Formats: sequence, structure tokens, C-alpha cells
Amino acid sequence: MTANRLIGLYTGRVATDFANGRASAIDKQPVAGAVTVESLGLAGDEQADPDNHGGSERALLHYSLDRYDGWRVQYPDHAARFAAPGLGENLASHGMDEHSVHIGDIYRIGTARVQVNQPRTPCWKLDVRFGIPGLAREVQETGRCGWFYRVLQPGTLTVGDTIEHLERRPDSLSIAAAMAAVYRQPDAQHLQQLADCAALASNWREKARRKLRGTPDARSHQRLTGEPPTR
Repeated sequence: MTANRLIGLYTGRVATDFANGRASAIDKQPVAGAVTVESLGLAGDEQADPDNHGGSERALLHYSLDRYDGWRVQYPDHAARFAAPGLGENLASHGMDEHSVHIGDIYRIGTARVQVNQPRTPCWKLDVRFGIPGLAREVQETGRCGWFYRVLQPGTLTVGDTIEHLERRPDSLSIAAAMAAVYRQPDAQHLQQLADCAALASNWREKARRKLRGTPDARSHQRLTGEPPTR
């Protein structure tokens, strides 16, 4: 199996007034030395909205350093902001992206074992962080989103650790394919695979089921814009 290196390791504390009195811990900072990772994520990493961020099914967010060049080219006036951990990631590396990483993939990083269990679904906080209206929607529509891990075996992570790819299911879909099926180009076969995929987080399995039924995602607009739900 292939191996890459962990280039960045980041945690964040909750800022209570991130945007108009709304809290966030998206402002991650580099950490040095070994960091413990348990079922809920890295020691010292916080989430302001536990209903939509964090938890065992969103324990670690991984983003490709290779993606930042494209963002800098696309938004040159904001280029300095497009650097890790700009998108709120916990882990960063080269050589992995949404096309090469698949749902259900298992990796050993440091002494921990983790499993890819869902794409990152972006929200309005990216727009605020970068000062770019519509950035969250752009992340969603292009699929340059990153991915989450669940922790199968707790351990410690250190910058420079090997990211060893241990296992892939033969019928698995890539993160990019999952994003495309749900948000851009509905594909009944892919949606059914997602709905039936035991390794996929339950919220994403339900997204696929809704798409198969043709049921609109009532919370999507609110998630992307930060606007309150309509009544």
C-alpha cells in the first residue's frame, strides 16, 4: 500500500464572537510534538457547534495541501489566506486528494488507525473566514472539500508521521464521486452505493437516500449562507 507524510497538525479553540456573536473553532493553529487522538478527535481541539461539527463521525478533518495553489490562483486578492489550516483542517498532507481517497479507506497515521467516513460538507463559516461570499458553495460544487475520519484505534500523531494506506473496499467510491453524486450530477447507481455503504457516516447515507427519493435538502441553503431557517 502507498504512504504519504503528515505535514501539518492543527487544533482550535472556540472563539465566541467569530461572526456577529456566533461562535466557531475554525481558526486552527499548528501544534508541536505528539498529540493524542481519541474517538472524538485531537486533544485540545474544540467545536462550537457539536450538532454539526466534531463527534466520533467527524473526529478529524484532512485537507490536501495541493489544493491551496488552485484557490490562490482563483482568488488572487485573497491568496495569502489560502494556506493550511485555512479551511479548518486538523491534518494536512501532499499526495492525497478527493479523487485518490475513498469512502471506507483505512489508514495508519502515527500509532492511530483511522477510517475515511464522509466528505467534508462546507458551511457559511468559510465565507466569513476568507471574506469571500459564496466560497462554501464553491467548495461544495467543485468537490475540493477534504474528508473526515472516524478513529478506529486511538494513538498519537506527530508532524512527519507516515500516512500508511492499509485497506480499500473493492466497490468503494471516492470522496469526489460522492460529492458529485449528491451535489452536482445525480447518479442513481452511486447514490444507491452510498445509501448502502456501512462505512459511510449515517448523515451522508441519509443524504443519498433523500436524493434517491427526490426530497430537497431543506437545510442546505441555511448551511451555506448562515441565514436562519425559513418558517
